[in-house]
Amino acid sequence: MGEKTVAVRLYGKNDLRLESFELSDLKDDEILAAVVSNSVCMSSHKAMLQGAEHKRVPADIAENPVILGHEMCGEILEAGKKYKDIYKPGMKYTIQPALNIPGKETIAVGYSFSEIGGNATKVIVPCEVIERDCLIPCETDAFYKASLAEPIACILRALKDQFHYGQNQDEHQMGILEGGNLAILGGAGPMGLAMIDILINMDKKPKRILLTDINRRRLERAENLFREEKDIELMFVNTGIVSIEDILSKTDGHGFDDVFIFSPVKELVAQAGSLTAIGGCLNFFAGPADKNFSAEINFYDVHYNRHHIIGSAGSNAQDLLDAVDMINSNRINPAIMITHVGGLDSAVETIKNLPKIAGGKKLIYTGISMPLTALDDFEKLGKKNKIFRDLAGIIKQKNGLWCKEAEDYLLQNAKRIK
Repeated sequence: MGEKTVAVRLYGKNDLRLESFELSDLKDDEILAAVVSNSVCMSSHKAMLQGAEHKRVPADIAENPVILGHEMCGEILEAGKKYKDIYKPGMKYTIQPALNIPGKETIAVGYSFSEIGGNATKVIVPCEVIERDCLIPCETDAFYKASLAEPIACILRALKDQFHYGQNQDEHQMGILEGGNLAILGGAGPMGLAMIDILINMDKKPKRILLTDINRRRLERAENLFREEKDIELMFVNTGIVSIEDILSKTDGHGFDDVFIFSPVKELVAQAGSLTAIGGCLNFFAGPADKNFSAEINFYDVHYNRHHIIGSAGSNAQDLLDAVDMINSNRINPAIMITHVGGLDSAVETIKNLPKIAGGKKLIYTGISMPLTALDDFEKLGKKNKIFRDLAGIIKQKNGLWCKEAEDYLLQNAKRIK
């Protein structure tokens, strides 16, 4: 048998288990890799809820469990004979999870495979991933950055999916409207923050960005992160307090040319329709767990005001390459998404309770043992724990954000997973 791994495996609805087992012997067209970090995605929580009913999860998981997690980064340990000249030991990588195999479009890393997924110490990268260029080399200076490349790629895909009518409505211009108004609804979480960071650092920019939420603390954190931005007008609005009419008045009644819904809430869909400008593009970016989720749309506006409605999910390999490039060139800072870190032994409870855990992205370091811990709690915990005390000092120098120095320190000093 092959190498031993420790991984979080899905056996059925709400049945997640942290287990040790042996991987298969490495084949000539496979790669053995270590996983160092994995960012927990809400879609893993949805897969846990739905089990075999999830479109990407196989029907036989009770007998052949799959490893959950797809926002992963690690290092190549050994390449099979076919790839020895391409993939070298020590090379950093990340994964494009959606493989787009003809006739098997629902197969994806982190949902469908028994020997590869982000919540594991070691994995076997199968030929299906390598042949489709979905094993992405990335020379980032920190593992967490590449773990967040996949969610950033999903945001880039959403921005690319937008379209607007050209003159005389006889052509489509792809992407957001340059110099327009853009709204991110229910978006003060990690993905909304990342979208703002991308928008203010890309070439094709809006002139105004609206971010709405009903959580005061999340809005305050968002405003603090971007308080020095000068080139784009940023509006942080609590829609539990401020009316849609007041928001529209800030645009002289024009509305928003690009509208993104970041949470599957019926009220947000109605708000989105009211905020969308004539000829505007409304993107339902949120992924509902309820397959029967529905909400009312004003089709008068669709017909007479040319509102167009799209949905955007996932990304492709090029999107991931674009995300890695933005990260490596320091055009964006993925650390703004992270509010918690933990070890692999905290992954099961993190996935199960993800909607109940306040904050942004939860980052799992798969080789260590550590409770999921909020960055904001480091200083308090540091009164009794040297590791947290030192980590608190490190991130304090980075405006409270996770960073390479904190990652290096944690990987060197934390208890190893068994």
